[in-house]
Amino acid sequence: MKRVCVFCGSNPGLNPAYAAAARALGGAIAARGLGLIYGGGHVGLMGIVADAAMRAGAEVIGIIPETLMQRELGHGAITELRVVATMHERKAMMADLADGFVVLPGGIGTLEEAVEAFTWTQLGIHDKGLVFLNTARYWERLGAVLDHMVSEGFLHAKHRAMVTLAAAPEEALDALESFAPVAVEKWAERSER
Repeated sequence: MKRVCVFCGSNPGLNPAYAAAARALGGAIAARGLGLIYGGGHVGLMGIVADAAMRAGAEVIGIIPETLMQRELGHGAITELRVVATMHERKAMMADLADGFVVLPGGIGTLEEAVEAFTWTQLGIHDKGLVFLNTARYWERLGAVLDHMVSEGFLHAKHRAMVTLAAAPEEALDALESFAPVAVEKWAERSER
């Protein structure tokens, strides 16, 4: 693993624990000699994790669509800021450059990015792990939703097991480093389709 993509909010949230987790994650990424790939903003948890990683000596690459340059204030003090045309380009480039994904607290955009990365692993498009940093139990209910999908027959238990909730940055990075995708030959019998 060379680079970790971090999905997170473009605001800091209300609980100071979220900013503290972003700072700790940025430092932990650098301490392992890894690079950070993220959404390119200077604000919110995005800016906090990028600043922490830069201060600790990590390579930091931000990827931001033109339309968000003003709203998210593209970070001008990172290793490289790539400006792309669309959100689709942003997500594809982030996935291409990263070897795994950590998800800090965030809103709908953060969740959408994480779910797409998980879907790509589930479908075999890539083989990269996804870990939710469950700061202040922020992602706990999402874990329950995934469990509910399994119990209702919409998510295979082996795929559910590929998504980890971690309590601390070091645990999240350990989970990414040990991640191994599982192959599920087929989901439904032909007679069920």
